[in-house]
Amino acid sequence: MISALVDRLEKRPGEAFALFCLGHAALWTLLPAALYPNLPLDLIEALTYGREWQLGYDKLPPLPWWLIEGTYRLFGSDTALYLVAQATVVAAFGLVWVLARRLVGPLGALVAVLIVDGLHYFNFTAPKFNHDVIQLPLWALAGVSFHGALRSGRLRDWAGLGLACGLALWAKYFIVVLALPLALFLLLDRDARRALKTPGPYVAVLVGLCVALPHMVWLVQSDFLPFRYADARAAPVRGILDHVVHPLVFVVGQIVWLLPSGLIALPLVRPRREVQKSSVDAFDRRIVTLLAFGPAALLIAGSVITGRGLIAMWGYPLWLFVGLWVVIATGPATEWARARRAALAWGAVTALYAVAFVLQYGVLPFVDHRYRASLFPGDRLGAEISTRFRAATGAPLAYVIGSMWLGGNISRYSVERPRTLIDAKPERAPWIDLADLKRRGAVVVWTDGDRNTVPEPYARFAAGAQVQPPLTLPMRWGSNGEMLFGWAIVPPAK
Repeated sequence: MISALVDRLEKRPGEAFALFCLGHAALWTLLPAALYPNLPLDLIEALTYGREWQLGYDKLPPLPWWLIEGTYRLFGSDTALYLVAQATVVAAFGLVWVLARRLVGPLGALVAVLIVDGLHYFNFTAPKFNHDVIQLPLWALAGVSFHGALRSGRLRDWAGLGLACGLALWAKYFIVVLALPLALFLLLDRDARRALKTPGPYVAVLVGLCVALPHMVWLVQSDFLPFRYADARAAPVRGILDHVVHPLVFVVGQIVWLLPSGLIALPLVRPRREVQKSSVDAFDRRIVTLLAFGPAALLIAGSVITGRGLIAMWGYPLWLFVGLWVVIATGPATEWARARRAALAWGAVTALYAVAFVLQYGVLPFVDHRYRASLFPGDRLGAEISTRFRAATGAPLAYVIGSMWLGGNISRYSVERPRTLIDAKPERAPWIDLADLKRRGAVVVWTDGDRNTVPEPYARFAAGAQVQPPLTLPMRWGSNGEMLFGWAIVPPAK
């Protein structure tokens, strides 16, 4: 089947690439739909925040949370949420394909995408749709537009670059890691610098600012609240060795994750062949090299200078164009025999990822005793809490006081879909009217400490709370035991 797919490319390259995209999307939508009985953490978080439709939140920008909330309201299905993730990944593949086809033709473009698909970021972990996943098509659009703008000078390409960067700011502030290398390239590259004498770069900046402006205004008004979360996520500097250890750990981690991509690319260089002059000119090669390695180099250099730690999952968008770089570096055109072997290697890597996914979520839960968020009894918790609250008060459940995870699960899996006062901190959920919460009542839910006493951080919003007998619920399946929940009813004001 894989060989037939590659053969078909010669006459119908668009159709062959479409079949690859459909197969990828189907596999990585159906696997989590079958093996994630409970929504994972990132999707529960998306539904908790996204329903509020804010211009910004205390942790991260709103774009992926809006997408998930909108999809949930349209379809009301967990499977649809997994499909959103794969539609995002496939959109990124499509944009990489567009640029690769310009430079190396349809066969080279397919191989470039297959190499990138060897990264777990695009398959194994992508179903947990979050701010890392949503970056992928926006970074890809920025790369395609940047190349088109420098090669053609068209204002529509410059506007596309601005649009991509502006939208990416709504996705994750990480876009600076791409935008800064692009700007430096414009300043330092002898051929790119000519563009500064044209309106194009300034159109890109203007479009980007206009697209991002509402969120930028919100950032200023909130005193850059999400940056505190980002600062807390980065590992602190404890000494001079951190300037070496932190970037080195990140580099080693990324190399490990790139090994499957290297396996897919191996047939392009083994067995050896006579080196031929590349058909891609020097300027195109410099642009692709920038896109493939510039953001990663900046990130690593920043860690060396500051000593701050880097998170492995920040690698999500960094390697989008590395497959194209490999194809360009290995020769002017990909041979059919080598392309077939690369496709077979991709098939083997994909099969291994799929088997690993099935083992992790469908087999090991019956063998080990590890906690897995995807097996959390969110359905039973939501149903039990909302039913018991209604029975005790005669009113629907409107509010939950608890962690984002517990409150989010109750919201997702109960009929009323109550809102969550996250961690009992109004600053984390400023959209909640505390007077309305007091009037309508709430439940308090916790899993730490004494299950018969309302935790101290929650007590100030739980005046008159009636502590209920702890609730014991089994995990969804496997041998992971049970979860014990403490909970209390805050009765509606009379």
